[in-house]
Amino acid sequence: MFPIRTALFVPGHRTSWVKRAVASGADAIVLDLEDSVPPDIKSEAREAVAATIDELHSNQSSVVVLVRPNPLDSSESGYDLEAAVRPGLAGLFIPKVRTAKDIWQWEALAAWFERRNGTTGLEFVVPAETVEAIVNANEIAGASPRVGAMVGPTSEHADIARAVGFRQTREGAETLYLRSRVLLACRLHGIHPLTALWEDLADLEGLEYFATKSLELGFRGQVVIHPDHVSVVNRVFTPSDDEVRYYEEIVAAVESGQAEGKGAIRFRGQHLDLAHAEKAREWLAAARLLRERDRSITPEVG
Repeated sequence: MFPIRTALFVPGHRTSWVKRAVASGADAIVLDLEDSVPPDIKSEAREAVAATIDELHSNQSSVVVLVRPNPLDSSESGYDLEAAVRPGLAGLFIPKVRTAKDIWQWEALAAWFERRNGTTGLEFVVPAETVEAIVNANEIAGASPRVGAMVGPTSEHADIARAVGFRQTREGAETLYLRSRVLLACRLHGIHPLTALWEDLADLEGLEYFATKSLELGFRGQVVIHPDHVSVVNRVFTPSDDEVRYYEEIVAAVESGQAEGKGAIRFRGQHLDLAHAEKAREWLAAARLLRERDRSITPEVG
């Protein structure tokens, strides 16, 4: 999966919000058919989501388009996929996953509707929003090649907060263990680690602090729920010019040392060897993808 820094939620029936969401600079938008859509307008929301995907696709928007369907145990999920799985949809933001079995069921549904609707290549973003998902994070992350990302949980009032019983704080220590389990599962299986949302819409300073701490922990992007949060989170998760130069110098220094027959070198007062260079190369590859993405952004829906 593309290294998403920001995945911005948009209620599926709020089509007037899509243009601002795309213009915000979010790497991905998640058109929501689940919790943010009232039960009595699910059908209308599906139609709106289908039209939104078609419009973005026809205008060749660079934003990654995801859809959050309703859970498997609802009567809505099949209808959601029938409407949403179409050219222009990159993946599904899958709710209420508990075990690898849930992933396999979603995989079967995705394959069926891909064939039916003439598309392919859907990936899954899996939020850990149940206790079972946290306990089973490793098997979920490795359940299918379609699993491209998982989301480490944070919440003040939503599913995971109720399930675990924690109280959210600005520092986020109460979810450190929960998110770390998801992060390690992502690293083990080579998928993209996202941290979950910051719910205080007005506290941009708190958002930046939380995003920075998540970056330091190992996450590489974040779910967001307001366009004003996108620029803050993108800035945190976007490599700076100084960082790029630093890692380029590390690679060059280690390669120069190896050419001279040195297994380890001194660089800016630090010990460096091949492991440092490998980390720097991996970091630079991700940085290049982000920069290429930013150069190709299409800022308008149409």
